[in-house]
Amino acid sequence: MNVQHVLAQFQATGQQSCFHDRHINPQIYAGLNGNNWHLKDYEARGGYQALRQILGMHGAEGMTQDQVIATMKDSGLRGRGGAGFPTGLKWSFMPRQFPGQKYLVCNSDEGEPGTCKDRDILEFNPHIVIEGMAIAAYAMGISVGFNYIHGEIFQTYERFEAALEEARAAGYLGDHIMGSTFNFQLHAAHGFGAYICGEETALLESLEGKKGQPRFKPPFPASYGVYGKPTTINNTETFAAVPWIIRNGGPAYLACGKPNNGGTKIFSVSGDVELPGNYEVPMGTSFATLLELAGGVRGGRKLKAVIPGGSSAPVLPASIMMDITMDYDAIAKAGSMLGSGAVIVMDETRCMVKSLQRLSAFYMHESCGQCTPCREGTGWLWRIVDRLENGHGKAADLDLLDSVAENIMGRTICALGDAAAMPVRGMMKHFRPEFEHHITHKTCMVGAYI
Repeated sequence: MNVQHVLAQFQATGQQSCFHDRHINPQIYAGLNGNNWHLKDYEARGGYQALRQILGMHGAEGMTQDQVIATMKDSGLRGRGGAGFPTGLKWSFMPRQFPGQKYLVCNSDEGEPGTCKDRDILEFNPHIVIEGMAIAAYAMGISVGFNYIHGEIFQTYERFEAALEEARAAGYLGDHIMGSTFNFQLHAAHGFGAYICGEETALLESLEGKKGQPRFKPPFPASYGVYGKPTTINNTETFAAVPWIIRNGGPAYLACGKPNNGGTKIFSVSGDVELPGNYEVPMGTSFATLLELAGGVRGGRKLKAVIPGGSSAPVLPASIMMDITMDYDAIAKAGSMLGSGAVIVMDETRCMVKSLQRLSAFYMHESCGQCTPCREGTGWLWRIVDRLENGHGKAADLDLLDSVAENIMGRTICALGDAAAMPVRGMMKHFRPEFEHHITHKTCMVGAYI
């Protein structure tokens, strides 16, 4: 199943693809020959028309900054990095009359386990991000931007650098863009592979050449960001949505999804499915439909559980997942988060204790160590789960595990502590009998697992 086929299904029902020019499923890379990322290919798909439109090129009336921001608000686009904050509202926070330098930052530090959408956008359609950032910069009166790219995907970084050179040579970046008074310089910044740098203020610290540790908030980046100047930060997928919205209007984008959840969303489906990959579907699509598009559960096994929004989101059992839709509100109501859109599917052979052991090890390793509850607590979580998994658990460990997670939640500078605690609480809520079985029988409840 590829993205083109997925979108064709929705078009047949009267729904229009919001990103018909974005190709991001690994199964169609060969068909693309890996070469249609160049500027000429993007322009052939209507690329940079939105930027021309707002600047009043080729007979267009042009758009004011207020009009661009209003269009974004009308679209209902919410940040695709995990928090889901309304994009137009965030842009309105930027003090446009600030007399000094202001900055725009794209968060491409994609490190959430299970998430692999942003790197594909940057590698196979980088110009859509460049155009989206240029439009955002125009709307907020910003002249300098950075794209902070995860340190472990250097090939993607090089691809984006090549796209920047093409955009500069064509006059889409730089001074007096396309003969206008708008100036915007955009640079790529190579990250260092630290998960914590996906947190926006840790990213800013790293961008400045310092150790990637989160800042206290307030002040927020809109007033004190890069080098202490007003800064707006959005996710890669968020910027990639902007050109289509400008070309087609906010209401058209909103109509692609559902109220308060406008547009389409790219879901990175992994785990126990036949066709893992990136799938772009309208917001509000049922999980059952998404699972079907990914080929169903691998090997014809039964679905056991799903982590719907990346490893930091609480797990949900199959009985809940099969009845909900993939949007911020529905998943929150079910007790989890849409997050980054990483859908990790687990079949009946998966041991929840073993799964939590691996997740806890990741968060212990990636904690920056700045906050005591996270620095010490993530280690405690892993050690407790590790002894449960290895047959050394005690009955008191379950209450201790829950207590440690509760005492991490909400007590750290950034959300990494919460990200480590929420999987624990989700597992304990829905799969406590498996943990009890490990204690009483010193073995896994589900038998053999991969």
